[in-house]
Amino acid sequence: MKYNTIFKKGAVGILFAGSILLGSCTDLSETLYSELPGDGSYEFTETEIAAQYGVIYDRLRDMYDGWEGYMDISQECGDLIMTPYRTYGGWGAQYVSLHKHEFHPTINHLYRPWYSCYQGINSCNQLLDDGTISSNERATAELRTFRALFYYVLFDLHRNIPVTTTLKLPADYMPKQETPQFTFDFIVKEVEESKPLLTKEVEKGQLNYYGACMLLAKMYLNHDAWFPDAPDNKYYGLAIEQVNEVINDGAYTLAENYREPFSVAGSKENIFELMYSNKYAGHGTNHFCKWFPAICKDVFGVSFDPWNGSACVPQFFDTYDEDDTRKADTWKWGVQRDQQGNILYDNGKEVNLTPEVWAIEKPGAGDYQGARLWLYEIQPGNIGTSDDNVPFFRLTDAYFIKAECLLRLGGYNGETEQDAADIVTMIRRRAFKNNPEKALRTVAQLKGGSVYDYGLRETQGTLDDDKNLTNVEVITTHEGGDDIILGGLLDELAWEFVYEHHRRQDLIRFKMTNGCNVFNGKSWFGKSANTNPNDHHLDIFPILQDNLDANPNLVQNPGYTTAK
Repeated sequence: MKYNTIFKKGAVGILFAGSILLGSCTDLSETLYSELPGDGSYEFTETEIAAQYGVIYDRLRDMYDGWEGYMDISQECGDLIMTPYRTYGGWGAQYVSLHKHEFHPTINHLYRPWYSCYQGINSCNQLLDDGTISSNERATAELRTFRALFYYVLFDLHRNIPVTTTLKLPADYMPKQETPQFTFDFIVKEVEESKPLLTKEVEKGQLNYYGACMLLAKMYLNHDAWFPDAPDNKYYGLAIEQVNEVINDGAYTLAENYREPFSVAGSKENIFELMYSNKYAGHGTNHFCKWFPAICKDVFGVSFDPWNGSACVPQFFDTYDEDDTRKADTWKWGVQRDQQGNILYDNGKEVNLTPEVWAIEKPGAGDYQGARLWLYEIQPGNIGTSDDNVPFFRLTDAYFIKAECLLRLGGYNGETEQDAADIVTMIRRRAFKNNPEKALRTVAQLKGGSVYDYGLRETQGTLDDDKNLTNVEVITTHEGGDDIILGGLLDELAWEFVYEHHRRQDLIRFKMTNGCNVFNGKSWFGKSANTNPNDHHLDIFPILQDNLDANPNLVQNPGYTTAK
């Protein structure tokens, strides 16, 4: 399955596989646009089978980085980034609701991952239903693994989801949700059985043996957070065993610089990456558009106007060590210049992106408030999206999974907590090349508290006609991070995986001394704490109201009621 197969044969795959829609997980009908050749005895080559995966890759791209996709929903509710109401208008309240943890069944972000995941699942099912394809062991293993990846995303977000493995169902079939335990076991079994049949060959965009290892490791790593009433330390050991295969086989190597995995060229570090192309697969990777004000197109030589939305949470911005090069590699702030070095002006004033932001709403953020993310390569020209290779799994993640599990277990199979500290130190070295002494991390630091100054921070008020803030109310509380277990490691995860669909999972997985997870139990900019350690309903999202209305067999997730 070569690079050009994914893009150039993608259209063929979409036509062959047909149009399969399951927006509300109720319509399992299919429309085929071609027929198998011959008398039914024809056997596809692996190249011909791969050419039919186009719709699967398309749905993965759309699920992840399409508008309001998995990337967004995994980050907007966390403590690293936000999309505040902008005082010039625009940017709907759904972003504010996500950030404030006011989840309800009509948030638009609930649509994209559900819709695209079930489209992808149905595409896998349709191909697996065909005997000429399912008779090929490798193809079957690949399709089962792709399907498991789609289910992993749905399970992570909603937990109580329908599971189907075929399209050979009655015309009036409407699926019911499975229990979380059923779905967890199903995903693990699918990947465990498929992994030995997958290739270890490394090719861009291919979900191979090592990608299956990473998917299993993620399932095991998050088990106790997903099942808080049934913790079992054995899963941390299982996660280590999976990432050890990735690390020890040497098929991937760490990038020499932090930005390489997010570039157009891709990276030797990326284990599974979603490949975007402005020509062949343009939806997604609109990071430039979502983050920067229009005038900043001159910073990057882009003629396409961005939309001035998202920003770094100021409290997180303040956590960086001043010598950590990841800060400047990730964020743009300060006075902005065009590509010739000239200062940009707006109505006679310098364009200055300030890390400080007034509030998530009431009044929200000014035009140039908030540091902006530029981690993913922004290409010049008249394009709204770049040709980035976006990592879903990368080697640094494998190392961090190992370090976390070693710390949680106090060591495993002869490896110790010090080995975990050595791993984190190794990763930090590329961010502290000019200050190598600061790369060192000790076990005590990783197991200690977080440096994040948690607590409510906003400056609310109203704007007068000149956009000056009046009736000012400063909201400041201090909770700190000393009570976070493994808080030092949680900080490391934040600096390394700022915008990689990690943060929500991490905040749910890490706990405080009072029994709450950090996701619920801490306040940060615009978001108040829920200090009930027994209330886990916000750990998952509600099911979109449209899906509930379309399928009477679906039941809303616990803790959520009717649409807001």
